[in-house]
Amino acid sequence: MAAENTPMLQQYRRIKAEYPDTILFFRMGDFYEMFFEDAEIASKALQITLTSRHASQNTPPVPLCGVPYHAVDNYLARMIRQGFRVAICEQVEDPKTAKGIVKREVVRVVTPGTALDATILDARENNYIAAVFSPAMLGEKPSQKDQLVGVALIDLSTGEFYLGELSGVMRFQRLLDELQRFEPKEVVVPESHAYSQQTEEQRVLADYKAACVTSYPDRAFQLRAAKQVLLDHFQVHSLAGFGVQEASSGLSAAGALLQYIQETQKSALPHIRKLSLLRHDEFMLIDFATQRNLELYRTINDHARAGSLLGLLDKTMTSMGARMLQKWLRYPLVRIADIQARLDAVEELKKDTIVRGDLRDLLKGVHDLERLITRLTLSAANARDLVALKLSCLRLPEFRRLLSALKSPLIAEQVENCDELQDVAQLIDRAIMDEPPLTLREGKLIKPGYNAELDELRVISKEGKHWIADLERKEKERSGIASLKVKYNKVFGYFIEITKPNLHLVPDDYIIKQTLVNATRFITPELKEYESKVLGAEDRIVELEYSLFQELRQSVSHEVERVLRTAETIAVLDVLAALAEVADRNLYVKPEVSDSDRLDITEGRHPVIEQMKLDEPFIPNDTRMDCNENRLLIITGPNMAGKSTYIRQVALITLMAQLGSFVPAKRAEIGTVDRIFTRIGASDNLSRGESTFMVEMNETANILNNATQRSLIILDEIGRGTSTFDGMSIAWAVAEFINNREILGARALFATHYHELTELATLLTGVKNYNVAVKEWNDQVIFLRKIIEGGADQSYGIQVARLAGLPAAVIRRAKEILADLEQDRHGEAEHHFTKPAATSTASSRKKSVAPKEQMSLFGERPHPVVARLKDLDINALTPLEALNLLQQLQKEC
Repeated sequence: MAAENTPMLQQYRRIKAEYPDTILFFRMGDFYEMFFEDAEIASKALQITLTSRHASQNTPPVPLCGVPYHAVDNYLARMIRQGFRVAICEQVEDPKTAKGIVKREVVRVVTPGTALDATILDARENNYIAAVFSPAMLGEKPSQKDQLVGVALIDLSTGEFYLGELSGVMRFQRLLDELQRFEPKEVVVPESHAYSQQTEEQRVLADYKAACVTSYPDRAFQLRAAKQVLLDHFQVHSLAGFGVQEASSGLSAAGALLQYIQETQKSALPHIRKLSLLRHDEFMLIDFATQRNLELYRTINDHARAGSLLGLLDKTMTSMGARMLQKWLRYPLVRIADIQARLDAVEELKKDTIVRGDLRDLLKGVHDLERLITRLTLSAANARDLVALKLSCLRLPEFRRLLSALKSPLIAEQVENCDELQDVAQLIDRAIMDEPPLTLREGKLIKPGYNAELDELRVISKEGKHWIADLERKEKERSGIASLKVKYNKVFGYFIEITKPNLHLVPDDYIIKQTLVNATRFITPELKEYESKVLGAEDRIVELEYSLFQELRQSVSHEVERVLRTAETIAVLDVLAALAEVADRNLYVKPEVSDSDRLDITEGRHPVIEQMKLDEPFIPNDTRMDCNENRLLIITGPNMAGKSTYIRQVALITLMAQLGSFVPAKRAEIGTVDRIFTRIGASDNLSRGESTFMVEMNETANILNNATQRSLIILDEIGRGTSTFDGMSIAWAVAEFINNREILGARALFATHYHELTELATLLTGVKNYNVAVKEWNDQVIFLRKIIEGGADQSYGIQVARLAGLPAAVIRRAKEILADLEQDRHGEAEHHFTKPAATSTASSRKKSVAPKEQMSLFGERPHPVVARLKDLDINALTPLEALNLLQQLQKEC
């Protein structure tokens, strides 16, 4: 390696200056090299050796590291997963013909949101990149009506493109919900805003920690510039056809995002064919708290797909189907006709087990059409990708034959829309070898018969090798040297090698090419002439095969719209078959979905928990809810008895029905809901200075401010993060607010340990009490897991603590303290909530307490003998042990 002023390093520095925020992978022969600071960063990230070189003692050492070009995908994946942006700089001219330093250019920039390689992407999940914009991010002061936040999302690997606008006082919470719902790996924001810590948008991005934030020039977010980028890309005069023309902030985000991806990919992105508006009125909305609390996509504790609702339902056979199922789960339907169409299709496939089994077997052989065609359009596909596309297309006619007899309109629609793409399959089959190499520069890509010039060159190459063999035989006969060999190497080409003892037999027309210790190598005019012809043919074969492959790849990429349309139909069929398979395996029933306000579930079950290997059988439960007499169900009972499981299963059954799935129940009537809200568990947000109680109140406020009468609300403990009376007052007021039909009147399940809330059922219409049945036996509590009408009279907390393994001394002392507290409570003035007045607020009154005596939590302890007797398990003692124990106790007395 020469000093820093060498032409190569000058070229490196010039290219690096154009991509300062990336790690530059600089192609040098068979390696991608990194220098200076990039080398130091990459060596740590990739755990590879960092070296340095210099021309002499007078030149500073240059840090460097490198990775082999044939293994670059694995190293690239590791860089991207750590959040780095990598610029791929290739040699764009042949080093053999280059005059001076080889010309190099950055051919693409790979970022977490623009990755295409299979080693980086999760095949069963989308890989979104987002852009966020509001006028305030550019320092503008919009009017009240223009206070909107625009968001755009693209999955480069599949061509999906969405935009939306969020308004209202909760727009920033909704922005966080959208980011959590789509889980983009990268978020693009205006450059002037990227380093601000003062705006609400920046605080949202700080809360959303799953993506790297990339700054992009402000001018790209200007509405006029952004719209022009979109118009040019879709080659239209107006965006009205996409239904997005009025979404100014969304368009600013969308145009900037599209331009950013075009620049990183050095491509026009022809596979992005449409722009869709995120219309929240067409789907059930699920905020992030609900996604997390119901464990829709991942579990709360270990963030794993296994154990989530998605993990349970995902029996899809293709990666396209897996991604489609996640979209359905992300946005359940609200239109009855759309829901019913899915349910009818699932029902037909559930009943016809033979067709379903054949369909799932057929789906196994279909590769990821969306990502294959994307790689083709972006010139990133290899010959094996084309073969995978061909094999998938060859299966497509079987779908029509298999499903033509089914009656479901949704299935019939998919069959009708499924382009069989046989012309594409035939084109690839004529051209590409059945088992081509992974690389594109080594030949053996194109089949014989596809191109006449290529066939002729192959004949020359093949015959040339035969000619060499014949030449060796003839020269042996002519010279009389039996050990004569015609050989080849890359340095000297073809030559005749003769050992030293036979040199006196060498013919006069042999020309010395190289002298070795034990042999001499010769060339003849005839051999030299044929060498040029054979070797030229082999080089030309490789060049021509690569050129033909590029032409074919370009031709197939023109069918992008047909392939993507077919990919969508295959994905829908895959999801329907998967839901039918799950329903059949798990004994689910078809729900009755209507626009009524009834939630009537008979023997409902939690879909995930019932599949776990538990020590006891899962106990199903009924649910009766409506917006009249059964609006608010107060659920009481001890911890671990099943309250949380029960209220969650009602939400999950409702959600499953509206995404088009059968449900775990004996019977289910589901009056559609527009939103599901949950307030469950305890968490904090210390980075924003929010305590557990503040987070709880924020989530509760979100529910009360955004729920409608058509919503389903799931509350598991309200007010537990503050003092008892403060918490009870808040819980009471929240319950009143939800139940009041003039204010909200939504259906709600409210699990609580505040037994005082059961009084609401006697004061308010629409409130019903339920509790989880338990059985007491020998100071033990047995959970029956059955929801029964009525309120619980105690929480059994000490019994649960015993089950958890608290020391016996702690349990014993807790009982003493509880007895004192309960006795004191009875002696104190009664605390109760009165019936609400016209203002719908609850009031409480407290009588004065005489200061005659203060209750002591740590009063006189009982005699040790009495304590030991209370802790005895008499049934476990043998007669002899009992006598011995009595003798010991007698001594202690």
